[in-house]
Amino acid sequence: MLKTISNFDVIGFLWFNRLQTSGPVRGVFKAISHTGDGHLYIALAIAALLSQNDQNLLWAQAVLLAFVFELPCFMLLKAFFKRERPFNKLPSCIRAVQPSDEFSMPSGHTAAAFLVASLLVQFYGDVALIAYFWAGLIGLSRVVLGVHYPTDIAVGAILGLSAASIATAILL
Repeated sequence: MLKTISNFDVIGFLWFNRLQTSGPVRGVFKAISHTGDGHLYIALAIAALLSQNDQNLLWAQAVLLAFVFELPCFMLLKAFFKRERPFNKLPSCIRAVQPSDEFSMPSGHTAAAFLVASLLVQFYGDVALIAYFWAGLIGLSRVVLGVHYPTDIAVGAILGLSAASIATAILL
């Protein structure tokens, strides 16, 4: 069964990775991926803290608490799986960005995006469609840009959603 999942993972990766063969498409996915680099999360948390609004302050606390859970788990999973990145394993892979670390599983960009999206939905429900669509695009961008397999994205999403759930269970 793991072999079958691995085969589908490679096939899915190669299909999505080929989407970036045109420069404009690559540029769009790079821009999407860049929104998940962390700067946006910091800006949102600072804005929430400065707002003096109780709901915004609680949201910022939830984000910080969720990252307290997510980051150590992310590092442990990277060290446990030690999964080579697709561009190191697949000769036909087109890599368009330089990842910040050596291993592929899980996707940190995706974990953070789903963590923030989930907390936005918990606190500001009207943004659900936009928040999860954006988080999904970040995950997709990481595959298209050649630095993650689809299962890395799935595990990252689960990690982010789990960390957000733990934070809301503690704070709410």
